Amino acid sequence: MTTSSIERVAVIGGGSWGTALADLLARNGHDTTLWVYEQDLAREMTATRINSIYLPGFTLHPALACTSSLPEALLDRSMIMLVTPVQVMRSVLAQAADLIGKETVLVNASKGIELDTLKTVSQICADLLGAEALSHYVALSGPTFAREVAAGLPSLIVAASRNEACAQRVQAAFSNNSFRVYTNSDVVGVELGGAVKNVIAVAAGICDGLGFGHNARAALITRGLAEMNRLGLAMGAQHATFAGLAGMGDLVLTCTGDLSRNRTVGFKLGQGQRLADILAEMRMVAEGVKSAESVYLLARSLGVEMPIVEKAYQILHEDKPARQAVMELMARDLKAEG
Repeated sequence: MTTSSIERVAVIGGGSWGTALADLLARNGHDTTLWVYEQDLAREMTATRINSIYLPGFTLHPALACTSSLPEALLDRSMIMLVTPVQVMRSVLAQAADLIGKETVLVNASKGIELDTLKTVSQICADLLGAEALSHYVALSGPTFAREVAAGLPSLIVAASRNEACAQRVQAAFSNNSFRVYTNSDVVGVELGGAVKNVIAVAAGICDGLGFGHNARAALITRGLAEMNRLGLAMGAQHATFAGLAGMGDLVLTCTGDLSRNRTVGFKLGQGQRLADILAEMRMVAEGVKSAESVYLLARSLGVEMPIVEKAYQILHEDKPARQAVMELMARDLKAEG
């Protein structure tokens, strides 16, 4: 394990990913409090040491504190980690804004684009906390399923910040023998990779649900990466980021792994189930459903061509038949790869 000073961390969001990260921090010896929205669940987790709704089957570290009080969670913290769904991030952060110190390291582990504003989480933080907050902001993203991290299986991830010292603090806080963290300076690229890959994963699931085979899935992942890269470059991201863990790595995992909620939504759509019925059966959020709309609108606003994202949006939000959408992709004008 990488040695580091003890951090006082608040993890905001008690879903599967927030719970797994909070448990990892506690096991690394950090003073960690997990804020859980549901009061009953926070009490249950304190009593049983199990998140029975979002991360069943794993016993949490005894030192991990759980609370449904946001002021209690944020009291005297050196690091705050945001792990709520992106579409509610602004409302939660607005409640927390006055409780966040100017020097506190702000870490975001959520993935998506806010639908109402088409903003990334770093831009939401700048809105509510001021532009100076970005000097202590770190985006944490990579190919990581919560259950595998909770089980201590080998996992790699990226901590991106314009402030190298903050990225290194996050790297030191999270790294251990099974969880390896790399640093990066490309916040925009890491955030966009996490948002776009969820949309492509829905599309990959649709292809699998339709029974289109391994050729189609591999092609879709590759062309999805090209779309991710085009959007990223239009927003000032670095090309190399999308060839790394927060780009290709996360994309491959989410498009192929059976634990992917976004791929599961797509797979069921491909099999002919209705979106409303699929979402009604899910306790956890599949960010790709909302991100399909926000990424599609963002790409249109920037004049960036993203045909796979466009078809995913049409299937999810305009009731376009999945098979027809795929056939339309195949019938697009022939061109050079790029």
